[in-house]
Amino acid sequence: MTPPVPFFDRARGDLVMQDELTAVFQSVVQSGRYILGPEVEAFESECAAYLGVRHAIGVSSGTDALLAALMALGIGAGDEVVCPAYTFFATAGAVHRTGARPVLADVLPGSCNLDPASLARALTSRTRAVIAVHLFGGCAPMDELLAVAGGRGVPIIEDAAQAFGAERGGRRAGALGLMGCFSFFPTKNLGGFGDGGLVTTDHDDLADRVRSLRAQGARRKHHHTLVGGNFRLDALQAALLRRKLPRLGALLGRRREHAARYAALLGGAGLPISLPDAGSAGHTFNQYVIRLKDASLRDPLRSFLAEQGIGTEIYYPAPLHLQPCFAPLGPPEGSLPVAEAAARETLALPIFPELTVEEIARVASAVASFFG
Repeated sequence: MTPPVPFFDRARGDLVMQDELTAVFQSVVQSGRYILGPEVEAFESECAAYLGVRHAIGVSSGTDALLAALMALGIGAGDEVVCPAYTFFATAGAVHRTGARPVLADVLPGSCNLDPASLARALTSRTRAVIAVHLFGGCAPMDELLAVAGGRGVPIIEDAAQAFGAERGGRRAGALGLMGCFSFFPTKNLGGFGDGGLVTTDHDDLADRVRSLRAQGARRKHHHTLVGGNFRLDALQAALLRRKLPRLGALLGRRREHAARYAALLGGAGLPISLPDAGSAGHTFNQYVIRLKDASLRDPLRSFLAEQGIGTEIYYPAPLHLQPCFAPLGPPEGSLPVAEAAARETLALPIFPELTVEEIARVASAVASFFG
């Protein structure tokens, strides 16, 4: 029986590093330091150097990175924050948790990143920030977005949860806006061993506020200058991630090779699908998302691939303005057509670094055979 092709298999990469990771775990246990501490400080310094920013602050998750960034900017009740409607829920969920109103804008047809024209229409006198998502590992059009938002004096927060190591214009994600927010969820480019996140910025005052906010608003024990939260990064997560960071370049290289192979196998077959734009060398392909020209075939294709033992995922089955909890905020169905179409037409294929050439060929062959 032909073995299945998993959508994602984290163990393949971790087992290669098993001895090293086990030694790291033992060293943390022996140290007795489990919250923040030297391992977190070293990891923050190494991330700052890699990303090209002055400050990198480790936090408990990508969601908490967004929340801490918004809180550091003082965003709250009565404020508006513009973000794309086609993204993971946490992007807008973090805005809502501050008491501010998420204003949902449309996305570009190709990259599915925030559309600068839609952003311009969404800005109001109450807009305090914009969250630009670097979706699927490809950077949003930051030059255009900064021109639109900057003209109104509105800062941009980068939701770079899926884009650690992505680049645009010679700079890395997380160094393009006022603040950057990353996730170390296990499926990410730099995947941890549980939850973890990072906030980046070049501004000393914002970095200082985030460091306070992650520890209940205190820079020293029992002295609270702010009302914060428990957003601290575990020392064990930092220690393990430190050992993976030097390997990231090679891992991203494999993702790009896989994307190029998919493009070669699927791009010239005349199939009724659109492939991700691989034109940008800075894309990291945290996901490889194809788009069906006939939305009615997306779910049948997914079922067909499952029958062949091939794992897939749908990112995302509903845009945020059509989620029940955000329905009262608007806009109504039909008002953000590109995001709504993307939710109906997209399907993610396997793309993790340890995927084999044979597995990619099998996936591509199965997709082609579905269309006969």
